[in-house]
Amino acid sequence: MQLEKNPLGPHFQVLSQTHNSLARRGRIHTPHGVIQTPAFMSVGTAGTVKGMTPADLKDLGAEIILSNAYHLYLRPGHLFIEKRGGLHNFMAWDRPILTDSGGYQVFSLNALSKITEEGVDFQSHIDGSRHFISPEKAIGIEAALGADIIMAFDECLEYPATYPRAEDSLNRTLRWAARSMSAHHRKDQFLYGIIQGGCYPDLRERGIEGLLPLGFDGFALGGLSVGEPQEEMLKVLDQVVPLIPIDKPRYLMGVGTPSDLVEAVSRGVDLFDCVLPTRHARTGILFTSRGELHIKNARYKEDDLPLDPNCQCYTCSHFSRAYLRHLFISKELLAMRLNTLHNLYYYLSLMSGLRKSIEQDSLDQFRQHFYDDRATGI
Repeated sequence: MQLEKNPLGPHFQVLSQTHNSLARRGRIHTPHGVIQTPAFMSVGTAGTVKGMTPADLKDLGAEIILSNAYHLYLRPGHLFIEKRGGLHNFMAWDRPILTDSGGYQVFSLNALSKITEEGVDFQSHIDGSRHFISPEKAIGIEAALGADIIMAFDECLEYPATYPRAEDSLNRTLRWAARSMSAHHRKDQFLYGIIQGGCYPDLRERGIEGLLPLGFDGFALGGLSVGEPQEEMLKVLDQVVPLIPIDKPRYLMGVGTPSDLVEAVSRGVDLFDCVLPTRHARTGILFTSRGELHIKNARYKEDDLPLDPNCQCYTCSHFSRAYLRHLFISKELLAMRLNTLHNLYYYLSLMSGLRKSIEQDSLDQFRQHFYDDRATGI
């Protein structure tokens, strides 16, 4: 069923596109601001990007963050947050928020869950309590949280999966997508459908064809970054992205590495999220223009260079590799904070560079420079 035209006006605008690829530069309009695309969303699963204040994120140039309805439903509770003015007010973030409906969390915690046609029965990983989430309840949770962009409830497929298993999962996802749309009533929230189908081309095509008549505001590619090789992911993008209407945002969920972002943008993807920059920061893995740097390695004990001489972030502008290694080895909290600042700056700067290269129709040169730098090594 098609929702009436959104009173907020056009959700997405394409501003420019490269002459020899699907890569495009655009803007996503939401009630809490405009997102310049292609864009990377920092992950704030439980209503916080670990170690970062909202002011930190704004200083880094973040225009949108992602939070997870599943985790916020379990703790502190979606009604608890709604009572406090919604997620924006609760976490003091006045820019756009996207919430994932929890389909991936159900997948990742599948030992605790049972999927039925009606929804998912699962055990809380926090206290062992039993819960049930249906597509209707997932949309209700996201409505209470008040995010600008919300996701339909889907079944995230494992990799590898047999064709019958993938087909069954896709059909259920399409039925749940229709139920998610029927339950969606807030006109100040944009609802995206999720394209599933594993790595089977005909199922992926059926996935987008089944979603198109429902009237979603945008489309996400789900079921990727679950263990498949990068080549498999790129094959799916090559096949599916051209089937998504050009006036709808294209969101690649849970992806990924810097090279994933460069390759996916080149194939026309507009929106990304991934825990890698923040999670790797906490384990001492730093992203640089020349590849990953493991700060705990002994070779950096007396290294007075910044993490990345080409980086202008606060961490690189003030501290040496030797100092950052000392903090990390000493388990100082500042290590996690400085590492996170750097990694998020790297990701957001990468996206800024990609946007600029699309505007200038120089994406090929940007890609070549990106890979040449990494080939030189740390």
